[in-house]
Amino acid sequence: MKRISRRSFLMAAGLGVAALGLAACGGAASASTAASASSAASGSTAAGSDLDYIKGKGKMVIGYTVYEPMNYTDADGNFTGFDTELATAVCEKLGVEPEFVEINWDTKVVELDAKSIDCIWNGMTLTEDIMANTATTKAYAKNAQVVVVKEGTDYTSTADLADKTVVAEAGSAGEAAIQGDENLSKADYVSKSVQTDCLMEVAAGTADAAVLDLTLANAMIGAGTDYASLKIVDELNAEEYGVAFRKGSDAAAAVDAAFDELKADGTMQALADKYDLALAE
Repeated sequence: MKRISRRSFLMAAGLGVAALGLAACGGAASASTAASASSAASGSTAAGSDLDYIKGKGKMVIGYTVYEPMNYTDADGNFTGFDTELATAVCEKLGVEPEFVEINWDTKVVELDAKSIDCIWNGMTLTEDIMANTATTKAYAKNAQVVVVKEGTDYTSTADLADKTVVAEAGSAGEAAIQGDENLSKADYVSKSVQTDCLMEVAAGTADAAVLDLTLANAMIGAGTDYASLKIVDELNAEEYGVAFRKGSDAAAAVDAAFDELKADGTMQALADKYDLALAE
């Protein structure tokens, strides 16, 4: 299993762009030949099987953000989590190695379409928008969007937050929940790059509430955590997690088949028990 930080990923991408720029200075004939070859290769990949493309590389590049209990580094320095372990088990069945690349959640589909990553696998809610623009697997875990505030905060409904500062991860289901709620849509909304930053804002008092995943909240707030002063006060909706591949990709069906095998042999239920999650039905 390989993991690449976002900084290293962007540096590598930048070097690649620079190299292309230098190559372009080599002359019109060379540039034309390279462009033709690149176009032919691109066309071949686009017309062929995405699963074969992934298998041909020998690895599946998995886009993630740091999100306990799905993908995170534990106290011993091990990169782990429900999605980390599940993706590794699926990759083993597909005969490829997993490579985890930290991404910007707000531009996840752009990175997917650019083939910077092969899939988005990180507690991703199966929204209508995601399902319309990518090839998604079946749901594999249950989740909900919840409201998190500091202990001692008076809260009866989202109406209490209509004129307060509310945070959520940019491009997330939490952000969509805020925009779709009659009261939260009137709040002073501030987007953050990752969900854990939302918890930091509420704990610091720079935000009155955060809307984020129940799975993350259960793992990271309350007694015995770094956010013992925070609590869940409301559940806004129920949702399910899935994995997204490029639109039209046949890899999603292959992962579904692996899910079926891992459910049948008890692997998925064991992981759900380990990380205190509920599997989708």
